[in-house]
Amino acid sequence: MNLSRFASRLRMAEEISKKTASVADSSAATAAATNAARSKWKILWPNSLRWIPTSTDYIIAAEKRLLSILKTPYVQEQVNIGSGPPGSKIRWFRSTSNESRYINTVTFDAKEGSPTLVMVHGYGASQGFFFRNFDALASRFRVIAIDQLGWGGSSRPDFTCKSTEETEAWFIDSLEEWRKAQNLSNFILLGHSFGGYVAAKYALKHPEHVQHLVLVGSAGFSAEADASERLTKFRATWKGALLNHLWESNFTPQKLIRGLGPWGPGLVNRYTTARFGAHSEGTVLTEEEAKLLTDYVYHTLAAKASGELCLKYIFSFGAFARKPLLQSASEWKVPTTFIYGMNDWMNYQGAVEARKYMKVPCEIIRVPQGGHFVFIDNPSGFHSAVLYACRKFISQDSSHDQQLPDGLRLV
Repeated sequence: MNLSRFASRLRMAEEISKKTASVADSSAATAAATNAARSKWKILWPNSLRWIPTSTDYIIAAEKRLLSILKTPYVQEQVNIGSGPPGSKIRWFRSTSNESRYINTVTFDAKEGSPTLVMVHGYGASQGFFFRNFDALASRFRVIAIDQLGWGGSSRPDFTCKSTEETEAWFIDSLEEWRKAQNLSNFILLGHSFGGYVAAKYALKHPEHVQHLVLVGSAGFSAEADASERLTKFRATWKGALLNHLWESNFTPQKLIRGLGPWGPGLVNRYTTARFGAHSEGTVLTEEEAKLLTDYVYHTLAAKASGELCLKYIFSFGAFARKPLLQSASEWKVPTTFIYGMNDWMNYQGAVEARKYMKVPCEIIRVPQGGHFVFIDNPSGFHSAVLYACRKFISQDSSHDQQLPDGLRLV
């Protein structure tokens, strides 16, 4: 009797297994058909006819065109950082998906034994913004530049963070998973603007991996209480109230670019032509550089909204940090160099104030003929500042290298 029941149950299990396999095969076939249909649609509906003429493939292609003007060989790769921090109940951006995420990474050839320099871009930018710096810096460092999660050619999951703490963890934890995947330690970490904020927060959480911190025009040191009288008065006007409402509603510049559809590239072209041309603080872009950068910037801005939506959780209207780095200055464990363009709208006085509370070596360097994008405005001055900041890692002897290069100013 027992054998009979066992045989009956065995046959039942086999039937269920066959049905499950059949359903799985059907689901896989459906997914394959859907992907094939999407691919066919992309072919039949060319990019030029879409309302927003861009895609992730277009970002990577634009990146390759921009970096093609460099002389230093490099490797571009998508580094798998998994679906979320180990042990976390919340995956990237509260996603319920087990889908892996990737960080777009470029690594430049370097001499054996060169110190590693990891470069992190700012808000509204991507690693290609450092295109004027890669050749010079790669001659002294092993340069690795990344697109932060949700930016550039990296994965762009849906953004569903609901607080400053969650948003900070999103960027810090994804950077740490990237570091693990790359098996990196003892590197110099350079961050620009919002990337400086992320780099500083990362170094506070993981100081054991960072040899030196270089913060370029870093955001995050000023609090809302530091707002100027002029800004306070402007906020009280209807225009200020409207802009503050848009800010708190998470209306980003990128949404405007997408809303303009096929006219978006023209707006981006006017911006890059003005900012890095007519209104440049230093060296004007060549015609080829301007064309390639404009193309690259458009595709990175117009792609799916993701990392850009961090804005209102990290900063209040006026770019004041909701959790200012100044509050953590006494906890700093990594030697730090601040670099600012002489005409940077980001006030270097925040760094001056933070230095008073730091218990580690700290320098503040100002670079002439440079604004917030000092590395584009005055590349040679910027390179000199970075080399001076990292002199102990790149020089064996060096009475010459210990001298502050001409034109730079220590604060």
